[in-house]
Amino acid sequence: MENQKYSLGQLTLYFLRLGTWGFGGPVALVGYMHRDLVEQKQWLTEEEYKEGLALAQLAPGPLAAQLGIYIGFVHYGLLGATLTGLAFVIPSFVMVVILGMVYQLYSGLTWMRDVFYGVGAAVIGIIAISAYKLTLKSVGKLNTNAIKANWPLWLFYILAIVITVITQQEQVLLFVGCGLIYMVIKAPPLWLKKPTASPVILLTGMGFWYYSKDTLIEIGLFFLKAGTFVFGSGLAIVPFLHAGIVNDYHWLTENQFLDAVAVAMITPGPVVITVGFIGYLVSGFPGAAVAALATFLPCFLFTVISAPYFKKIAKNLSIKAFVDGITAAVIGALVGSVFIIATRSIIDIPTAIIALATVMALIYVKKIQEPYIIAIAALLGMLIKSL
Repeated sequence: MENQKYSLGQLTLYFLRLGTWGFGGPVALVGYMHRDLVEQKQWLTEEEYKEGLALAQLAPGPLAAQLGIYIGFVHYGLLGATLTGLAFVIPSFVMVVILGMVYQLYSGLTWMRDVFYGVGAAVIGIIAISAYKLTLKSVGKLNTNAIKANWPLWLFYILAIVITVITQQEQVLLFVGCGLIYMVIKAPPLWLKKPTASPVILLTGMGFWYYSKDTLIEIGLFFLKAGTFVFGSGLAIVPFLHAGIVNDYHWLTENQFLDAVAVAMITPGPVVITVGFIGYLVSGFPGAAVAALATFLPCFLFTVISAPYFKKIAKNLSIKAFVDGITAAVIGALVGSVFIIATRSIIDIPTAIIALATVMALIYVKKIQEPYIIAIAALLGMLIKSL
């Protein structure tokens, strides 16, 4: 193995910190990884990051966790993927279990919506800045020459924004289609030039120990399905969870489900970790553990099984063009997600001011960290709601 700029311990520690302090959901988290690991630490190349983002978007399950698993795999194989995945997920899992215990003990968290009132608005500011930076890096600069030079990528980007906003979900077939079109435009593979070749596309009080064996099996199967068949960011999995948990199984009431989504937004790490909170309310700690494991296992297996082949073929010019096309559509879909989340979080003048102030702070106050912004927004939310 070639000498690396970092040790496996350093990478694991980074993802442990990101899982502990990384607020803002998938758009912000993939932005943090690019800022920290590509731009600042230079542990990854731009190409390695793009490959990981493309594979993560094509795989089922939570986007940010998949990208973290891929990054761990890049230089440290299966052990790296396992350690980074666990380090990224465990901090937020512990937090949601603790919140679940408090929730059971006090029969609900009425203050949580007051906190989310401020935090949700701040999160919009954070992910808007992340989406803007990813756009400049992955699609191109916002000037006439750059747009002319990369017009297909900008077309995919805008198309993905529009479709994501209209359908309110991310379309994996759109990503694949954009990748294939850009591959044909930029670097047509040999099988297109020689039609005779046949192409192959790889495509307790707190309820801690209270559980029922039958319910655990149902939880495991339901969340395994959620982790296997739902693509994209944490945003994409919410409607699927709502349909099963509230409408089909009646495990939670509508208000309890909304509280679970609020928990996901006010805790760091992947938004999908709300499955741990949901699992806890249904069947205590065993339910939380089964729900989290079942949700994240498919994306882990898909990433570590696919990554070696994806990494080997990614240097091919046709595959590079394919990845570039997918990346442009993925970033567009993430920007579309920002618009969707904004319609749910910015609901009046105070929340609009908090979101705008967050953007201004991140642009002009260089040393400010996102957790401080989240804490201030949470206090503002509680203060405004108490008046």
